[in-house]
Amino acid sequence: MKNLFPLAAALLLLQACNGLKTAHYEDILALPREQESADTLFLSIDLEYVEKGASPEVVELMNSTILTQAFDLEDGQGTVEETALRYRENLIDEYLTEADFSWEDRIDGFFTEPYKGFRNYLLTYYSFRGGAHGIQTMSQIVFDAKTGAVLSEGDFLADGYEEPVAELLRKTVSDTMTAEAPELTELLQPEALAPNGNFSVGKDGMEWIFQPYEAGPYALGIVSATLSWEQLKPYLK
Repeated sequence: MKNLFPLAAALLLLQACNGLKTAHYEDILALPREQESADTLFLSIDLEYVEKGASPEVVELMNSTILTQAFDLEDGQGTVEETALRYRENLIDEYLTEADFSWEDRIDGFFTEPYKGFRNYLLTYYSFRGGAHGIQTMSQIVFDAKTGAVLSEGDFLADGYEEPVAELLRKTVSDTMTAEAPELTELLQPEALAPNGNFSVGKDGMEWIFQPYEAGPYALGIVSATLSWEQLKPYLK
């Protein structure tokens, strides 16, 4: 189906990202299921990726990680444009073969504020496949800017951090929700709040994100919590 639907994509001008030169890949598609049908496949992709970095190996590693997570692949082989086009074509085939109503996919990814030698990347994904509502998720990646390696909580926190940090997360989320959205407190399942690998680092500390259903029912939405470096000091490496 590659030649049937023109690619609405553009590579934008390079942008500087504190030592990394980045660019954006954009693609928007609105495809009716049938001629004059109200049912439509809507696809929107906006991904920031690394154009130049410390070395070609670093660029390849970081982009491979971004593509793997953005498109839910086993590995992110190929260029950003090639990988996004494959995803687009597969989605079109799946939609025309299986769907009898509108579908929607939105994939956005961009570098957020850097911290020291680390680069944070945020991926947001929205998918609708029918039902009462779609699902939105937010995933964070922390890169070592020098090597391109993905860092884990264990690269920042010492052994045994899991339970004490979980307690801090539970208290922070409960206190924040009580102050800002008390009507949602009864939906929160605090025992589900624990370090989950979905984190970023910054001058204010470490932020964790919990997806819909991870910390409570869908109505609770996405939950986030930031623990300051001072709070984390006893557990830092």
